This record gives sequence, C-alpha cells and structure tokens, in this order.
Amino acid sequence: MSNRLPPAWAKHLKTQPSARAVSPKAAPPKAQPKSGPPRSQADDMLLRQALELQKDQRLPEAEDLCLKVLARTPNHPLAFYILGTLGIGYDNEKALRYFARAVAEEPRNPYYHLSLGETYLKLSEFTPAIRHIQQALALKPDLVEALCALGDAYNSFDKGEMALPLFEKALKIERDHPLARIGLPRALTSLGRMDEAALHLKEAIERRIAVPAAFNALVRTRKYTEEPPELAAILRELEDPARIPEEAAALHHAAGKVLNDLRRYKEAMDHFKQGNQARGQNFDLENYRRWVDAMIETFTSELVASMAAYGNPSEAPVFVVGMPRSGTTLTEQICASHPSVHGAGELSKLARTANGLGLKDRTGPDLGKSIAKMTPDLTRTLADEHLAYLRERAPDALRIVDKMPHNFELVGLVGVLFSNARIIHCRRDAIDNCISCFVLQLSEAHSYSGDLQTLGLYYREYDRLMRHWSKILPGRIFENRYETLIENQEEQSRRLIEYLGLPWDEACLRFFDRAASVNTYSNWQVRQPIYKSSVKRWKNYESEIQPLIDALGDLADT
Repeated sequence: MSNRLPPAWAKHLKTQPSARAVSPKAAPPKAQPKSGPPRSQADDMLLRQALELQKDQRLPEAEDLCLKVLARTPNHPLAFYILGTLGIGYDNEKALRYFARAVAEEPRNPYYHLSLGETYLKLSEFTPAIRHIQQALALKPDLVEALCALGDAYNSFDKGEMALPLFEKALKIERDHPLARIGLPRALTSLGRMDEAALHLKEAIERRIAVPAAFNALVRTRKYTEEPPELAAILRELEDPARIPEEAAALHHAAGKVLNDLRRYKEAMDHFKQGNQARGQNFDLENYRRWVDAMIETFTSELVASMAAYGNPSEAPVFVVGMPRSGTTLTEQICASHPSVHGAGELSKLARTANGLGLKDRTGPDLGKSIAKMTPDLTRTLADEHLAYLRERAPDALRIVDKMPHNFELVGLVGVLFSNARIIHCRRDAIDNCISCFVLQLSEAHSYSGDLQTLGLYYREYDRLMRHWSKILPGRIFENRYETLIENQEEQSRRLIEYLGLPWDEACLRFFDRAASVNTYSNWQVRQPIYKSSVKRWKNYESEIQPLIDALGDLADT
C-alpha cells in the first residue's frame, strides 16, 4: 500500500498546497489550534515534504525530515503523528509511542486519540484502545471512523453485539462509508448471523463500495452447491486492469473459494495461485531457520526449569498453538463451551512481550542477551502483567484460552512465565494444513504462505521447533490431532477437558451453539457440527501441488 496513514485520517486532511500536490489520503488533518504562535512556515514545508516521501514509501527520508522539525520545534504534535504513521505495520510499538506523544501535546485533538486507539487495537490492548477511541468520540461524536474503530474493538473483545449499533450509527451519518459498509457485516458474521451479513455485503457491492473486500467476505458467508451469479461478477471485476494488487488478490481468492465449493478444483487452484502472486510477498526462509536454531539453542530444559520459579503459578492461562488452519479455532470453541472456560481469541500479548525482550528479532538474533534481561523481578512482573491482561477478559473464569496460533514460536517463554499454564498443540495432516493456508488471503505476517515450496519448508521449521518444545517440556504439551478430533469428537473432547483439569460438561459437544463472537476465517465452520470433508482435502489438488509435497519431504503423508 502506498498510503500508510490510518483510514481515520483520509477525509480530514487539510494542508496548504505545495509545488507538488499532496494526496488527501497522505496528509494529516489540520491540527486543533493551540494557544501561542502558529507553526512556522519552514516546519509546514518540511512536514509536507515528509508526507510526500511517506506516500512514496521513502520512509527513512520522511523520518529524517520529521526529526529535523522536532530539532527545531521540540514536541511538535504533527511531527510526532507522522512519525507514528511510519511505524504502522512495521513497528507498531514505535507507532504507539509517537501517537501517545501527539496526544500528550494536543489532548483535545480527536484524530490523535483515534490513531492511538487504533494502534492499541492492533496490539490486542483492548482496554486502552477502547478508552482512546471513546475519547475521540467524546470530542467529535459524528466521527465515522471512530465509530467503526470502536465497533472493531468491541468485536475483537468478544462483544460483537455492542459493535452492531456503532456501525449502524456510522451508516446513518455516512451511508457509503467503506469502513461502516464492511464493518457491519463483519460484526454480524462474527455473531453467526450469516444471512444478514450477506444482505449488507450485496448492498455494498451494488453501491460499488469496497467491492473486492465485499465479494471476498460475501463468499465466506455460505457454502455453494451450485454456481452463483457472484462468480461471473467476480470474474468480470478481475478484468479491470486498474485493480491494485490487494484488490486483485481478494477477488482471486473469492473466485477460488466459490470454485472450490463447486469442486472445480483446478480452476480454483489457478485463482489461489494468481491471488498469492498478485500480492508479491517474499519470506526470508534462511533468516527464519537461523532464528529457529537460536531459539532451540537458547531455550534448554535447564534454562526453562531454572527461570520458571520466578513466574506466576496460576493455572488460568491456556495457550492453543500450532500452524494457522490446524484446528485452533475449533479447539478453542470446544474448550470455551465449558462454563468454567473463557475463549479470548487470538491475542498478541505474548508476542508483544517477546518483542520487548528482543526474542523475535530475526535480524541477527543474540537470544542469550535477551534472556539475560529477564531478572527474577522482571520475569515475575511480566507474568503478573500478562495474567492481569487475561483477567480483564474473564475475571472469574478458571481457564482463559489464548488461541494465537503463532505462539508456537514462544512456548519456551510460556514455560518461563507460567509454570502451570496448559499448552494445547494443534496438529493436522501437513499437506492439508499447508493447502488450507495457501488458499486463504492471510495477512502479511504470514508471507511464507504465498508460495507452495516456501510454505512446505516453513512447515518443516515449525515442526522442528515444536519437537524441541515437547522435548524440553515433557508431559506439559497436549497434542490435539485434528483428524483424531474429527474421527471421535466426544472422546477427544473429553481428553481436552481432562487436560484442563476440569470436570466434563456436555456443552462441549455443542460448541457450534455458542453465541460468542468468532473473528477468524473459521467463523463459518465452527458454527457447524463437526464434518469430515476437510480430511485429506489436498487430494483434490494433488496434480497442482507437487512443489509443496516435495518441500515437506518426510512430513508429507502421501
């Protein structure tokens, strides 16, 4: 994307024209006036240049200009804001710091509060996210982007029913706002109200609002048994040569999903491949291998055992880990159907802690130095903070489930922070698991999934790391095989609940009746009784996926 600014700013940006016009989507809103002298003309000129550089993805140069302004005019809020935008998606912690400084300088600017709240939301810090977005609305009640951001926050906080009126209010203010048009059906989908969501998405398409995203969401509200008119419409949209890569990818994946439902597998795979190619993502596999080597070398059984005494002994945390699409959502839903268990969804708190310690730095990992930072006091503090973060979601639950799949990378850190945490590792047939990742438009964080060979080699690294964790934490990790769960739902569900240390409850067999929000690609599947059609699904694509099978090697069960 060329525009790195939060969508909340797009229509509120007002800067004086310069020699080169600035896109209204690449400039910040006019700041709320403060007492004292106005900004200098030189500062304005430098900041306009920084915005143009930012739009062109020349981020280091844009940063240099903002720092130059701050050297001339310390605590310049607009310079802080632009610096915050430079971190979005690359370094959200950096974005958080700069947006917070902008808010401190101009606490009555609703847009600064909104950007800070949206950044907290990216980091799964829901309480401060909601607080700052609410403050933005207190200052400007008709701010559509803030209404939508608060709706997204409630949706992510497992309160989809509180999100709906916010999106509805946003649409009354601005009928065709894309955030509201897509946000309302997303909230309905998370609550399992698929038919209502589909109606809103069809209306968005008719009104030409966020068409690729709307089609991609629409085709996931149901399973198709006969060719729908949407397929021809999606294919027509793909004929538009002006489509940007993200839009083309969304449309290709939407077409692939429909064709897969119709069992036209070769056509479906062609679209999935084109969708992944359109995004042009690259993944540095060698760098990742070196990082896995460093994690295995650093986190020994002796180290984890020696440090665990300083963590928190609570039994409340449960971490469901594994590759994406390995059954993590299904596993969480079964567990969370128990009256003593709360399903918190995918939380980034553990990754954020690891980032702060330097454990996820893959540029030249010296993980020994990162671990050396973890004094007994710091270890205890981090564990207590994490537990308090979980308790915000469910103060009285005996178990609280974090189902962020990629926490498989950080199982050693879990062992240090929580000596009594439960760790459920979801495993699935390697080829099925990889294909399920490949056919979805996963986020940039999963750039390994866009190429079949890279995906297979990445899976081998995941497998290597999980085998290490099982070795250094013997008996601590419950391996939940997807195929075993599908074959004998009750028996495996009983094992899961027993592992959690809880008495059996029949509600766990009717996980699909839960009313809570589900905000992953699995939100349709987990509202159905267990079905077996996903087992050995890869056979449908066998002639198209040889690079994946070759890369998986002995992990491919052919």
